[in-house]
Amino acid sequence: MRTFLFGLAILAFAVEAPAANTNAPAPLKIGAADATNHYDQEMIVTGRVAQVTIRPTVTFLNLDKPFPNSPFAVVIFHGHSSFYGDANALKGKSIEIKGKIKNYHDKPEIALDSANQLTVFDSKGMIITSTILKSTNMPVIPQSTNATPSSVQTNNFPEIM
Repeated sequence: MRTFLFGLAILAFAVEAPAANTNAPAPLKIGAADATNHYDQEMIVTGRVAQVTIRPTVTFLNLDKPFPNSPFAVVIFHGHSSFYGDANALKGKSIEIKGKIKNYHDKPEIALDSANQLTVFDSKGMIITSTILKSTNMPVIPQSTNATPSSVQTNNFPEIM
């Protein structure tokens, strides 16, 4: 009987152990200024959108400070992301962006490929992502479509290239 119970306990542990390993840990949450220490790593970067720069093919969200002093940028390539609409609605909002941090001209950035990578907060820290998406007509468009923004507006911010 003891052998049976011992074998059952080992079997239960063996069945549970692989299941626990399949749940990868959530990415670490870091501030925009700390992103330079985490190139090529999957992270959640937090910050306040200090500047929105919209160009015909790309939109930049500079966190914490305007360009060129911004410690981190979110890059949205038009036509390659499910995020469309008025990105200016994000100015001044606190956000979290999840993705792999890339080094572009010695500055950290994450390319926003899906609206699901973005979480937007109000001044009290409450998540308002869905409200922002609805109020600014930013539908989540499946990436399998080749949809493009209906109208691309530019602003007078300096080109970031």
